[in-house]
Amino acid sequence: MKHAILAAFAKRISMPDLRLMPDESFSVSRLRIELLSGLTVALALVPEAVAFAFVAGVHPLVGLYAAFLVGLITALIGGRPGMISGATGALAVVMVALVAQHGVEYLFATVVLMGLLQIIAGAMRWGKFIRLVPHPVMLGFVNGLAIVIFLAQLGQFKVPGSMENTGHGMSGGEWLSGAALGTMLGLVALTMAIIWVMPRLTRVIPAPLAGIGVVAGIVIAMGLDVPRVGDLASIQGGLPAFHIPMVPLSFETFEIILPYAVILAAIGLIESLLTLNLVGEMTGKRGGASQECIAQGLANTVTGFFGGMGGCAMIGQSMINVKSGGRTRIAGIAAALFLLVFILFAAPLIEQIPLAALVGVMFMVVIGTFAWNSLTILRKVPFSDAAVIVLVTAVTVKYDLAIAVVVGVIVSALTYAWNNATRIHAIERESVTETGAKVYEIQGPLFFGSAEGFAELFDIAKDPDMVIVDFAASRVVDQSALQAIEAVAGKYETAGKRIMLRHLSRDCHRLLNKAGHLMVDSDDDPDYALAVDYSVRTGVLGAGH
Repeated sequence: MKHAILAAFAKRISMPDLRLMPDESFSVSRLRIELLSGLTVALALVPEAVAFAFVAGVHPLVGLYAAFLVGLITALIGGRPGMISGATGALAVVMVALVAQHGVEYLFATVVLMGLLQIIAGAMRWGKFIRLVPHPVMLGFVNGLAIVIFLAQLGQFKVPGSMENTGHGMSGGEWLSGAALGTMLGLVALTMAIIWVMPRLTRVIPAPLAGIGVVAGIVIAMGLDVPRVGDLASIQGGLPAFHIPMVPLSFETFEIILPYAVILAAIGLIESLLTLNLVGEMTGKRGGASQECIAQGLANTVTGFFGGMGGCAMIGQSMINVKSGGRTRIAGIAAALFLLVFILFAAPLIEQIPLAALVGVMFMVVIGTFAWNSLTILRKVPFSDAAVIVLVTAVTVKYDLAIAVVVGVIVSALTYAWNNATRIHAIERESVTETGAKVYEIQGPLFFGSAEGFAELFDIAKDPDMVIVDFAASRVVDQSALQAIEAVAGKYETAGKRIMLRHLSRDCHRLLNKAGHLMVDSDDDPDYALAVDYSVRTGVLGAGH
């Protein structure tokens, strides 16, 4: 039963196995799949980029340029093919206060600094720390993000033009009702049905693209009065132009943009690296964390100089790409280039696409992203893990991804520390080598959490004159552990008794020696072939391997 529970808990997020198999080598057919997948992603990027630009309080083209530039650069040099990057809501909600207080030029400067910080993080190889994110946090992350994506689509069910951009994002608005709401829901359901049925009929065309195409054709042919992409804003524009942010080059400017840049860089990297892991689970690939940090940093630095709002990995669009068959860098590059074509030449056509079709695509992304197996394992895994899953999900929805992940990691770490703190105990016996000596065989790690429990293991008043503390089944981890050992030794010394330490591992031995608590003999056995004892003299502990 235990193994079944662990297997269920370690099971991948509920998505189909979409690896590029060895026999699916690159070919004309593969190129077609990659290009069509890129086209599907580009269509889904348009309303998202426009909406996030509104949230940040900037012109829609600022979001579209970010989607193009960030998407293109990360597709070219990112850590994992298949990922899609662009303007995201997680960053937009942080940017809104900066834009409202200081203007869009300060946003561009902040995005440049944000990118430089991400490049530094990649060069320092800090991306590897994403491995510290526990699996329950990952499940909470995908569940929370699926809910956020779902909630973000609800805004499309409001009457176009009824929402106001207050500088703090789009607010207010009247909900669709009556026949308009029924038509919208019907088109959403039709799109979802096509996406579900299409793979069972043919895989020549990606299912999301087929859903968008069929529903758009019906709406245009029948002249249905439903919200369309053009109702959000015009996406017509030119090539992004090089633009140095028009801000004073002063320390005061640096003080304004630095806090925002640090927060944006952290959020962007956390979301990108977690998406990297998620795509890796789906495609069977690993690594590339530091490379992804550098790619995200370079993309944001360039974007800041070309009038973009910056961005990071987009889990929704990445899922669309992978489910549509995108496996190489071509799909991401194609998505960015298609988006540029839309801006330059095809805006009037793209603006006719009904929002219902894109909402249907995103709803299917929600269904595929949510880790449904997590609902069944909540009753099987330890309570602390189940609590972390629920907590991270709730915080992601209520606040943002970065806070949720940090909270989840902290709670998981504290839970782990507490569990280890309660593990420390000692097995008492008489020594077979030292007549009349009592041996305490310490079980469990000795660190700040278990230091107090360690001190309570000893009965100094009743112990004999010779006490041996055996660490063969324990480890001395930190300064608190050193202080605990020294405190126990001092009490035995005060009582006129001797204490010896045995079987300290090499790294513990170095830690004790470095801290100046022990005098280490140069004849220590480095291969752990035997235990060497050193007596306590004048309050100084001795140790052996």
